[in-house]
Amino acid sequence: MSRIVDTAEQHFGQRIARVTTPGGERRSSVRLHFEGKDVIATLRSDFRRTHLEAFTLDRLAPFTGNIPRVLGVVGDILFQSDVGRRRLNQEIVLHGSGKQLDLAADAVAGIFRYQSAARQTDLSDVLPHLGANKDWVADIVNSVDALQPYSSGICSTFDRDAVALAVSCPGCQFVKWDCRSGNAAVGAGGHLSWFDFEYCGLRHGAEDFAWLIGDEAWPIVPDLMVDVMIDAFDPGCGYKIADYLEYLSVYLALHCVQRFKLILKEAQKCGWLSKENIRQYDDAGVHPAFAVQICKVGQYFSAQSSLTAALTRNFEDAAITFERIMQDWVSMK
Repeated sequence: MSRIVDTAEQHFGQRIARVTTPGGERRSSVRLHFEGKDVIATLRSDFRRTHLEAFTLDRLAPFTGNIPRVLGVVGDILFQSDVGRRRLNQEIVLHGSGKQLDLAADAVAGIFRYQSAARQTDLSDVLPHLGANKDWVADIVNSVDALQPYSSGICSTFDRDAVALAVSCPGCQFVKWDCRSGNAAVGAGGHLSWFDFEYCGLRHGAEDFAWLIGDEAWPIVPDLMVDVMIDAFDPGCGYKIADYLEYLSVYLALHCVQRFKLILKEAQKCGWLSKENIRQYDDAGVHPAFAVQICKVGQYFSAQSSLTAALTRNFEDAAITFERIMQDWVSMK
């Protein structure tokens, strides 16, 4: 921490009044409070990701205003503007359904906006292609086996090869990656911005929406999120909306399995956590209600495509299982 403080004070020529850790002390970013302004400082274990993020933000900056501004890179420390203290994952649960839909629309529009900005740059020529090898694709497809213990097995009609082909998308659109709602913030005047671009690269483009809708702590039900997607859809992305939603449905079903696996893994390590702590520290949704939620999202989206319809019953059975676990857990508290 002292290294960040010393570097920041030298870089900005000001004394820091205090330092806070909005995501907890184990996170790579801290908030530096100067007189009259706040700055986010990031020091990651992999300096290459820090430099990738700074490079990308600089390229996007002339074309969109819903991302942080780079204020300097000193060695492996990135300084960027503070886009707001109210993380979307915490803000959205404070409101009723109408305002929640407004925030969801802002979040979706914001993703389309920075993707549109990326198409005005040379990022497609220089960023890495994500999920571009067969092993990565095979892993996310075969991960559906994680549903087996909570259902009666994966149906033989689930065509793994066909699903793998469907999600073996060559990188063509910019993706931020990890668009969980904890990686967006609401700032002054209700302006919503996305941050944490260190994993960005190229893929279909719908993956960013899969991260948002497939965030187990996201409170908007799937059918309403589809309506939001349709309303905000940007035809400049290069796809027809029907094709876009088909890909999103298949990929999102698989993404839900990944989140489900993560919840199970973390629950085995540390037990169930409170929803409040999960949202405050932007952790995996290690709560039985969030396990139910991600299964219901998977249930909905798997049913939207013939490629993944065979998984719908598995998601439904898993949701029922964790509803029972939640009831037992609540009764023991």
